Order: sequence, then structure tokens, then C-alpha cells
Amino acid sequence: MSDKVVLYYFNGRGKMESIRWLLTVANVEFEEVFLTTRDQYLKLLDDGALMFQQVPLVEMDGMKLVQTKAILQYIGEKYNLHGKNPKEKVMVNMYAEGLMDLMEMMMTLPFSADPSAKLKTIETKSNERYLPVFEKALSGQVYLVGNKLTCADVLLLECILMLEEKFPQILSNFSNIKAFQGRMTKIEAVHKFLQPGSQRKPQPDENYVKTVMEVFALPKLPLL
Repeated sequence: MSDKVVLYYFNGRGKMESIRWLLTVANVEFEEVFLTTRDQYLKLLDDGALMFQQVPLVEMDGMKLVQTKAILQYIGEKYNLHGKNPKEKVMVNMYAEGLMDLMEMMMTLPFSADPSAKLKTIETKSNERYLPVFEKALSGQVYLVGNKLTCADVLLLECILMLEEKFPQILSNFSNIKAFQGRMTKIEAVHKFLQPGSQRKPQPDENYVKTVMEVFALPKLPLL
């Protein structure tokens, strides 16, 4: 296994996108192997690379890492983006898991027969359950935890950008989050990642959905 960081996933967002975001903010270069055929997936299974038969898979530091939360925590710890003490770390984890819950709702949209109903639920929960938490946390604060950049901030930026793609005015009543977004997008690594041609992935399209379904050979898919 080489010293390079290699990501194994589809050529799309899914659960790998948060990992791409965090590696980018940590200024870690990475290569990507895109799954396009079922044979690629089966080979990873045969090689024992997928502990729970799932992707994302990240080759890093001589390890084959699976499970999104574990991967994010490892990157956060290694690059000092996970809080400086146990109290900060648990706050980072709580914010991060809430954001991942919300983003996972959006990840299922392309695989839904009726996305309009799900969109309404996402908008309501965003406004009533999730965004108020971060609006309050950012009152008088530059970052969510310890007044220092952590993976929770990176996930929050990813999440609100995803929300704005579906609901362009969703931050109109959340001035602290909007100001946070402005600060985050000025970070050099973030600014570059938001430019055309970066390794950031676009919104999933029909080709992405078709590829995922073919690779897993399933008529209905688990959360990706």
C-alpha cells in the first residue's frame, strides 16, 4: 500500500463527500478510484478491503479505513480538527452527527420515487430542528467549538451549501450561519474546493444513480 491517500467510491457525493471536504481543509492531497462496475466492488470484497461490505473506503497511513464517522474522526484527530480536550471532542461529535443525519436525508433524494415529499420534510426539519442549533452556537463565536476550526465547521459548511442548492433562501432567518458561511468560504483551501475543476462533486444525476444501482445489483438501495 502506498503512502498516498486513496478514496474508493462512486464519482459522486454520497458519504464520501464529507471526507473529501475534510481532507481538503486539512490540505491533504488524495487520489480517487471511482467504482463504475460490479466487478470492482466484488474485487474489493474478495480482497477483504471492505470490513462491512460497504463503501466509503479510504486507504491512508497503511490502513484501509471504512465507516464514515470513524474516517472523519481519524482525519480530525490527525490534523488537529477534532477539539483539544474530551469536552470539546464530544461537542464536535454531537454537532457532526446531527449534520450527518440531515445530509443523509438529502443523499436519499435521488433514489426516491417521490422526492417532493422528502424535500418538504427536509426543509421543515432544517428550519425547526437543525439550523436553530447552529445559529445559537455561532452567536458571538467564529467557530462552533473552542473558537477554533474543527470538522464540525467543515460539515456545517458542506451541509448549508447542500441546503441552499435545494432551498436558496433557507438561511434568510439565520444571520449567524450566513456570516459563518462567508468566513468559511474565504479560507484558501475552501475557496479552491468551491471552484470549477476541483475534486468537489456536483449534485447527483441520473447517471450517478444508475451506476450505484448497477454496482450493488439492487433494485432498492441502502443509504449511501
